[in-house]
Amino acid sequence: MAQTSARAFDVIVVGSGASGGWAAKRLAEAGVEVALVDCGRPHGDETFSEHTSSFSLKYRDRAPDLIKRTRPVQKDCYACMEYNYDWFANDLQEPYTTPADKPFSWQGRLRVIGGRTNVWGRQSYRLSDLDFKAKSHDGYGDDWPIEYKDLAPYYDIVEEYVGISGQAEGVDELPDGQFQPPMAMSCAETLFRTRVKEKFGRTVTIGRTANLTKPINGRQACHYCGPCERGCQTHSYFNSAFTTVADAIKTGKCTLVPNAMAYKVLTDPQSGKATGILYIDRVTREPKEVRARAVVLCAQALESTRILFNSANKDHEAGLANSSGVLGHYLMDHHSSAGAFGILPTLTRPVKIGPPDRPNGIYVIRFRNTKTSEQQKDFIRGYGFQGGGGGGYPNFWAPGFGAAWKKAILAASPSYLQLGGFGETLARFENHAVIDPQGKVDAWGIPVLHVSMTFGDNERAMMKDIAATAAEMIEAAGATNVQSNMDANAVPGWGIHEVGTARMGTDPKTSVLNAFCATHDVKNLYVMDGSGFVSIACQNPTLTIMALAVRATDHLLEEMRTGTI
Repeated sequence: MAQTSARAFDVIVVGSGASGGWAAKRLAEAGVEVALVDCGRPHGDETFSEHTSSFSLKYRDRAPDLIKRTRPVQKDCYACMEYNYDWFANDLQEPYTTPADKPFSWQGRLRVIGGRTNVWGRQSYRLSDLDFKAKSHDGYGDDWPIEYKDLAPYYDIVEEYVGISGQAEGVDELPDGQFQPPMAMSCAETLFRTRVKEKFGRTVTIGRTANLTKPINGRQACHYCGPCERGCQTHSYFNSAFTTVADAIKTGKCTLVPNAMAYKVLTDPQSGKATGILYIDRVTREPKEVRARAVVLCAQALESTRILFNSANKDHEAGLANSSGVLGHYLMDHHSSAGAFGILPTLTRPVKIGPPDRPNGIYVIRFRNTKTSEQQKDFIRGYGFQGGGGGGYPNFWAPGFGAAWKKAILAASPSYLQLGGFGETLARFENHAVIDPQGKVDAWGIPVLHVSMTFGDNERAMMKDIAATAAEMIEAAGATNVQSNMDANAVPGWGIHEVGTARMGTDPKTSVLNAFCATHDVKNLYVMDGSGFVSIACQNPTLTIMALAVRATDHLLEEMRTGTI
């Protein structure tokens, strides 16, 4: 029998990442008693290793196969390495299944407080009404139940607190925000920006990143050490563990419940309302319950969907809050497996050992299928580019031996340009997740997900265009040896931007959540992570996830104030 907490809370928030941290902060600062339930363990600056050299590690960060013994999927994530692999879920303990012919890479499953914000890429872009009202533009899918103007004030709140460095460009497809001073472009990037604007009329900007360029709230400006995925002792990038979560706990109104594997949402059989969470203690493996007036799921899109499916009962046999039958469906992730690379032979730089390492790149704003551009015949929606350019790196592949080789590796080298596309994946009902039909469970006895997703004809056609336009822009900048690339066997999940499995909408028959991320079926149950996305757009989703969470939390507070919840 599950042990029940003696203390009842006002709200339970499941997940301490981008959205959960904001929900906990907003609620606690309003005086609400919050239980912040998270599957991860607490950690802090003492576990960060951004200034640790590889030679001090046991395997010099050169033993990926050793990490793959317990994390065969997580090691595919760029951020999982010897420095921090124990932050990531053990794939053997926390499996999932896929069809044999439809691989899906569920990366970035963190098991420390702060979740993915410990290792995220930090690129932070607003969506526009071209995204929120995409169906109205091209006829496919569904519009979101909100407009840009509904979310704009919440984007402001998030950006001002998080600290987003960037440059205003006045481009409708990528609304400007509340920016800290932008990071500087390299010479190669400045040349690229100028040439692309002159020849194509396209806008290249510095990446909009959650790295500080001036101090705020006791956090210091970024000192360009580089490996943000290993932590930050100066708190210069946004990590919910030392920002929103810390703020929530500081109020005295938020109780952190770590090492808690959320199993299911508990409900009252008479009223149908959510009453709490059943979780399994990661350490003792004991079942425990915590109770509250309202429950907020912020566990990550697939994890929250799993919790809802595992919460099925006699009144919700297909999963809690799933009267529509769309829970788990319309899974989306960005495709990011096409781009190009080139060399700028006339732009050389002397080699510098250990120069400042800017944790940011450049961004090419969407220019395909906009309200003012020609509509493509082969695909709908669009894409943006992330990349960069520079030089001055040692050429360790130089020919020679001894003194001649040492001299060669330090010779001035030409600059390079590199672009990788991030393209929108269409919301398709057949891309879905369900509880594994064979009854597979994780190490804590919790039923696991079966994920089935593929890229379609629209994505493949877009990938071809991404490779072609990347090459044409790099060539326009004067680059030589330009090579385009496209991985026709790209695996969904590589983008690490899973969204859409509990979509928002105005009709309870076709959606799980309303416009404020509350479930249609259970009025005191909210899902505030990426689950609610109706379409994925081409921009990184985290900034929008946070803005939606702040908006939804304010709605929950109002519902509690009026006594509706």
